[in-house]
Amino acid sequence: MSAAPAGAALAVGIGLRPGRPECAVRELLRRVAGEHGLDLDDAVVATLDRRTSEPGLVAAVAPRTPRGYPPAELAAVAVPTPDDRVTAATGTPAVAEAAALLAAGPGAELVVPKTAGDGVTVAVARRRPGPARPFPPHPGG
Repeated sequence: MSAAPAGAALAVGIGLRPGRPECAVRELLRRVAGEHGLDLDDAVVATLDRRTSEPGLVAAVAPRTPRGYPPAELAAVAVPTPDDRVTAATGTPAVAEAAALLAAGPGAELVVPKTAGDGVTVAVARRRPGPARPFPPHPGG
């Protein structure tokens, strides 16, 4: 496993309804980055495992490949804004916030809570300050 690239201290969690276009994902990422003064270009991207191949998501975050987490793993993460509708749809009370926290690793802090767009939700977590260390391994490899 290699160390996270320079500037990759951030992880972006993305929740989205199936079929959301690239422009919807890109627009929300731009909005979140601008409103919070963040550079998300090198951020690790994470989502629900069954959304990793969504064409709109894949195109919006290329050349990065989204990490996928199963609902049970996401559900085990304490988040500030769980949602019963998300639980009913996905099997976990949070996708964006939980995925961001998992991808950022142990001790991560949420720096942008879930922000909703057009069928897309984004949250941003930051790795715990300290010496450079690798991100946790991607589930399944």
